[in-house]
Amino acid sequence: MSWGTELWDQFDNLEKHTQWGIDVLEKYIKFVKERTEIEINYAKQLRNLSKKYQPKKNSKEEDEYKYSSCQAFLATLNEMNDYAGQHEVVSENMTSQITAELARYVQELKQERKMHFHDGRKAQQHIETCWKQLESSKRRFERDCKEADRAQQYFEKMDADINVTKADVEKARQQAQLRHQMAEESKAEYSSTLQRFNHEQHDHYHTHIPNIFQKIQEMEERRIIRIGESMKTFAEVDRQVIPIIGKCLDEITKAAESIDQKHDSKLVVEAFKSGFEPPGDVDFEDFTQPIKRTVSDSSLSNSKDGKPESRFSSKSKGKLWPFIKKNKFMSLLTSPHQPPPPPPSSSASPSAVPNGPQSPKQQKEPLSHRFNEFMTSKPKIHCFRSLKRGGGGPEDFSNLPPEQRRKKLQQKVDELNRDIQKEMDQRDALTKMKDVYIKNPQMGDAASVDLKLAELAQNLEKLRLEAQKFEGWLAEVEGRLPARTEPARRQSGMYEPQNTLTVNNCAQDRESSPDGSYTEEPSQESEVKVPAPEFDDEFDDEEPLPTIGTCKALYTFEGQNEGTISVSEGETLFVIEEDKGDGWTRIRRNEDEEGYVPTSYVEVFLEKNAKGAMTYI
Repeated sequence: MSWGTELWDQFDNLEKHTQWGIDVLEKYIKFVKERTEIEINYAKQLRNLSKKYQPKKNSKEEDEYKYSSCQAFLATLNEMNDYAGQHEVVSENMTSQITAELARYVQELKQERKMHFHDGRKAQQHIETCWKQLESSKRRFERDCKEADRAQQYFEKMDADINVTKADVEKARQQAQLRHQMAEESKAEYSSTLQRFNHEQHDHYHTHIPNIFQKIQEMEERRIIRIGESMKTFAEVDRQVIPIIGKCLDEITKAAESIDQKHDSKLVVEAFKSGFEPPGDVDFEDFTQPIKRTVSDSSLSNSKDGKPESRFSSKSKGKLWPFIKKNKFMSLLTSPHQPPPPPPSSSASPSAVPNGPQSPKQQKEPLSHRFNEFMTSKPKIHCFRSLKRGGGGPEDFSNLPPEQRRKKLQQKVDELNRDIQKEMDQRDALTKMKDVYIKNPQMGDAASVDLKLAELAQNLEKLRLEAQKFEGWLAEVEGRLPARTEPARRQSGMYEPQNTLTVNNCAQDRESSPDGSYTEEPSQESEVKVPAPEFDDEFDDEEPLPTIGTCKALYTFEGQNEGTISVSEGETLFVIEEDKGDGWTRIRRNEDEEGYVPTSYVEVFLEKNAKGAMTYI
């Protein structure tokens, strides 16, 4: 159906309709453009999400990704990154194949539409001009006819009047003939103009306008086809990435199916296995004897001589309790976990109380209660002397349980071997370069390589010595682990760790560990008298804590609790650890006697270069 024949008189409506078609096309372009923005923003958010949950390098999170579930999660993050890439592809393809193409087509369409309607207006103006010419010729013909009729009537009137001269009659007759001649000429012109107008009008409504409208119709149909093709492309762009997106989802499913709970459980064993033997039976302690009970090797009571000890024996034969919280027990051997006694009343002079107030005693708790408290206490960092304040663990990882120590040493040996291999590769490369320089001196100076080779040789020697040292420790641990077949016995509730400690080690760090994560509240538990733990020989030569000042005893103090020391009024002693806020100061009398006294019982004089200032309470 042709617009030229059916809509010959709808020029204005066609103009509005084609403009509406262009508006629809531009609206679709805007829709696709906003869709591409959504896709690119979605892809960006997916990438940020994937990056946010990626494990951070050189962090604890990296160690967690050895488990299959974490590896599956990491694979999911990587696939989500690829998934986001496909949404970026959708955005790029829609922009290039739809938005850009349609924007260019809209400009061409506007130009074509403008040209067609310009031709239509010209045709319309031409037919209107022809119509005006026809009207003008018609009015002139009508006027001439009327003029001829009036001239004829005037001639007849003059001819009938006897009073009019012959000359006047002749003049009226000539005038009438002239008017008739002009009317005939106007008639002929009108007839010619009418024929020409009819011809132009026929051509206008049957040739020119149909042709123009046909072009407009074709233009509009092309627009409709083009928007349909764009919609197909819109769907095809999405369909093209579906296989890749499906592959990403398949990989996520595959990663989820690769999770192995048995393997993860095995890794937990490898990560936390200590290598210790389970503890043996607790010895029976007979309290029915009227005399002092015989001290059991595993009792949580006084030392073997029946008296409280302020110092630990240097060696013992106790076995480890791997399930007891080490630092919790070690904290019992440090400053007393109770408020210090108040100083004597100000109304009484120090000489009036020769013995001074006694260190507050506490009620002994049953062994089972203490044991349960040990089992449920929160693990904290060891207070080993070897850690030092603010430093790391020992180089041989002797602060770790045997199995964990073996793993750490094995990792260190592997790392050193890799470094040795790297240095050897560099040495071989430099040796080849030196040979090339010797054969071809113009390429470089062979002597310039010798310095680097010497440096590499020194590095290799250091690395080999370091590797031998760690391999020795590893061999020691691997030789020690299988030999631990004898049943472990509970001895004084203490461990026998790989690297043993002295009481100074725990006392030094009773308040805070090297990283500041250990703080013991005074009210957390009551003091328990604990006999001396047993240690290996590794720390027999540990240097004692340095003195940081001196103090003078203001009152006499009888140290009856474990970890305290008795002082006499007026006695001068050395300060080795100042009050940490718990009301106790650590002092030393001589090389073998040291312990805690209430801070309010002494006047402290710190050295100038020591941390802190002089305090007097």
